[in-house]
Amino acid sequence: MTKGIFITATDTGVGKTVVAAAMVAALRARGVRACGVKPIESGCVPNPVIGSLVPADGTFLQKASGGKESLELITPLRFEAPLAPLAAAREVGEEVRVEKAMKAIDELESRYDVLVVEGIGGLMVPVAERYMVSDMARDIGYPLIVVASPFLGTINHTLLTVRRAQEEGLEVEGVVLCYHRQPEDTLAESTNPRMLEQFLNVPLLGTVPYIEDTSQETLRRAAEGALDIGLLFGL
Repeated sequence: MTKGIFITATDTGVGKTVVAAAMVAALRARGVRACGVKPIESGCVPNPVIGSLVPADGTFLQKASGGKESLELITPLRFEAPLAPLAAAREVGEEVRVEKAMKAIDELESRYDVLVVEGIGGLMVPVAERYMVSDMARDIGYPLIVVASPFLGTINHTLLTVRRAQEEGLEVEGVVLCYHRQPEDTLAESTNPRMLEQFLNVPLLGTVPYIEDTSQETLRRAAEGALDIGLLFGL
């Protein structure tokens, strides 16, 4: 069984969190001890009652994972400014403690069969000084899934992301298209999958539909309908 997968994307806001949560829900429905992790999140909301920043994506993954683990493990590094982690940390005069994130992943690895780790933004987002998301992915050591938009512009973004990942020596399992907004029934949407299949040197794994109801069952059905979960995770 694959110990984990690292979810990256062509850009921010293209559906990484939904894809990650859907995978976790599908794995858990099969009896696999799976947990979603977002080691770093910016754009978090201050909560004066609990005295900390609340990560929206981390909370979503926490729920998809059964709600057992604390956000201190699910999303150990949080910043308020909606910026790349390095820039967000500079805004408050802090350093990004990558080792804290890696320690949390190590802890969760000891508790679960599979981790689904969601990156922040794309591969070339600066996490710390001379340390990018691609470096974090390499240090974690899981194969990558690239989440991409199905809309106009995705061919260039997707091919560039996959090529860069491979130049960095990262293993790319494949690409998942995700409808992060309502379908528009454009010509680009209907032709993009065929074009990507022609020019990618990794598999186009499937297309996750637009999801409004984010219940566990809906997430599970979305993952099972779009992806071969058993093949991806060696079940």
